[in-house]
Amino acid sequence: MSSRRFGTQSLMRLLGHWQQEHARTPIWRQLADALRLLILDGRLALDTRLPGERELATSLGVSRTTISSALAHLRDAGYLESRLGSGSRIILPDSRAIPTRAVASEALDLSTAALGAGPEIFQAYTHALTALSQHLTHTGYDQAGLQPLRAAIASRYTAQGLPTRPEEIMVVNGAVSGLALVLRMLTGPGDRVVVDHPTYPLAIAAIQGAACRPVGVSLPQTGWDIDGFAATLAQTAPRLAYLMPDFHNPTGRCMDSNTREAIAAIAARTRTTLVVDETMVDLWYDAPPPPPLAAFDKQANVITLGSAGKSFWGGLRLGWIRASSRTIASLTQTRDTLDLGSPLLEQLATLWLIERSNELLPARREMLNARRRRCSELMQAHFPDWRFQQPQGGLSFWVELPDLLATQLAARAETVGIHLGTGTRFGLSGAFDRYLRMPFSLEPAELESALLRIKPLWQPLNNGGSAIKRNIV
Repeated sequence: MSSRRFGTQSLMRLLGHWQQEHARTPIWRQLADALRLLILDGRLALDTRLPGERELATSLGVSRTTISSALAHLRDAGYLESRLGSGSRIILPDSRAIPTRAVASEALDLSTAALGAGPEIFQAYTHALTALSQHLTHTGYDQAGLQPLRAAIASRYTAQGLPTRPEEIMVVNGAVSGLALVLRMLTGPGDRVVVDHPTYPLAIAAIQGAACRPVGVSLPQTGWDIDGFAATLAQTAPRLAYLMPDFHNPTGRCMDSNTREAIAAIAARTRTTLVVDETMVDLWYDAPPPPPLAAFDKQANVITLGSAGKSFWGGLRLGWIRASSRTIASLTQTRDTLDLGSPLLEQLATLWLIERSNELLPARREMLNARRRRCSELMQAHFPDWRFQQPQGGLSFWVELPDLLATQLAARAETVGIHLGTGTRFGLSGAFDRYLRMPFSLEPAELESALLRIKPLWQPLNNGGSAIKRNIV
């Protein structure tokens, strides 16, 4: 099977502002580092064929020798495979480890916003193993999910102001899996899907993986653009819209009640299906969120995605879909083509955790709130030119840099074993190169260590950018 060719213009948008003119690092190495970052982020898919050297040199405004040196470096590192007459194809190194100049034990991941398991996870699995015996006489296949778990999830929604019955719940293998299932049922190739801009990278990947076209509605400095959302629905006639009101990833903001009511009314009026991702709903710090968006207009067709990953532990790989019983029945039929249900042991463990969520979640929020404060203090102390707002919930800050420097900083950080989440991962067509998503889920000591290692990389990068801006002015 032939490789898919990546267009030059598309590659230029993804690369963004990769070149730092006054750096000591050779231009070919800057380009190689930027391309490697795109590969590691998954924005350059495996088996994709790059444009030819001459075409790249012309489009990027560099010499062909620069292109040749950058591609040769990536080939030597195991990221490219080149054949005469066929160009260069994206691959990954044979080693599963990400190669950096730092030893593996020193590598720190600031690209992922997630927590490790607490002692309650071991307790949950211990209980689940005991409870498993009564289910062993059954086949274990259940595409809707374990009935007691569905009832417990339904009770949560009812307590939050959205009356829900167990038959309106389907258990799935994580929220992204739930989104993929919804896309499979409701969309076809070429359909438009409206998203917040920025938004969750795996949602973009799922939408594009379904051969759909994501259409972004830009988020203002605060809140959501209701008029922009309405105009986009009117102009693009999307198949559905994907939103994260509680709490938005990557900004951490929470949609207020008035906005929820307006968004639901717009969706009902235009008959647009809303897919609402509540993955972060339990991680609030200042105040709990309003009732679920689906509670604000019963005429709107709202499909809600939930997950145990952020609330308890990502290793559970368990989520759920809340929708009308008719929609759940249709999703169950669609699921026949994907899998035969979710693992029973994980469902039993999640049931134990949900039944004790009022005991477990306050301590988790208190710990994360302390880490949020510490992360804010560290960034203010070491990076005073970074701008950010306190997230109302979630696991990360959305940091605005003084210039289009995120890709360059992330490429440099990789060389010292630190993985950063650039803003471009959260945007369409290479947008948000002046933003970083900075998680506060690490232990404070680990976070401080990572930021101190980034600081000497950032200072010359920022000073160079400031000098360029002054010269332009």
